[in-house]
Amino acid sequence: MKAAIFYGAKDIRVENVAEPQNVGPGEVRLKPFWCGICGTDVHEYAMGPIVIPSKPHKLNGSILPQILGHEFSAEVLEVGKGVTNVKVGDRVSAMPLLSCGVCYFCSRGDNHLCTSMACIGLSCEWGGIAEQAVVPAANVFKLHDAVSDVAGALVEPTAVAAYGVDRGNVRPGDTILITGAGPIGALAALYAENLGARVYVSELNPNRQKMMNDLGVATLLDPTKDDVIATLKDATGGIGVDAVIECSGNERALQTAIKSVRSGGYVVQTGLHTKPASLEPMELSEREITYTGTWCYPVTDWPRIIDLIGRRGLAVEKVVSSKINMDDIVSKGFEELVSPTGTETKVLVRGH
Repeated sequence: MKAAIFYGAKDIRVENVAEPQNVGPGEVRLKPFWCGICGTDVHEYAMGPIVIPSKPHKLNGSILPQILGHEFSAEVLEVGKGVTNVKVGDRVSAMPLLSCGVCYFCSRGDNHLCTSMACIGLSCEWGGIAEQAVVPAANVFKLHDAVSDVAGALVEPTAVAAYGVDRGNVRPGDTILITGAGPIGALAALYAENLGARVYVSELNPNRQKMMNDLGVATLLDPTKDDVIATLKDATGGIGVDAVIECSGNERALQTAIKSVRSGGYVVQTGLHTKPASLEPMELSEREITYTGTWCYPVTDWPRIIDLIGRRGLAVEKVVSSKINMDDIVSKGFEELVSPTGTETKVLVRGH
């Protein structure tokens, strides 16, 4: 079977590998439909290995080379002994986080902060950009009939986005700013608008601006043309927005976030910074701003996100800019996503 395998920076190969031979108790064998290329994958391609282990991972012993893909939907081909939550033929979405279940954080239900956390497609024998994969049954969740195979591959990034908004304590009637309209920022806007918030999005990339306009759930601001801080102060009677979800990982955007939020408001750092960024701690104190980070999502969130997409009709598929075949993953996927002049926002790879 074919799989997209990471060997190192700028070295991803589509190769034939052996199909999974054994499905153990509590496991399922899957046939992936679609798998998203995540920003984490792009960082690995550009300068990795970073998260992908170059020595045996302490949870499961996984090591380079790594089959990629942690945002995927799939069909269940086989179930192992004791599996009752899904059956052969079910369409599912994979929750990729793997945790020990016994450390300080896991024992308190914060499995996403597990001290030895691993991830399907990053630190696991299997990944979703392959014709088959074997994963724990506890990590797959049946999709509603109303959730397409494409939308099923977007449950993972939607969970990331939703967690950022939730950590900002966003409530119906709030006014919020989202900095950065990449896939996570766009999905955060969809989620926040569905909650009943008034949403502003700051984005300078023309392709991402167009995507946000097509979504029609937010007022778009261009930081190269608009005075974002002044515009938001005017829109809120000089008070500032209730929360900012910072999704760009950009220092200037972070500083804009702090200047734009009201006293007593929330700034949530969801975008990952790849280098240090400066901020003024005194401003956090003087205005009692809560500045908090997010890491992944609660591992229990999958049924809620699937239900939200299926019943509320969140237009998550609109964040997808291209769907490509596995053989084109480098030329039409990673190379486009790392290019400063690339036009791609969210690329999905066909699993078979």
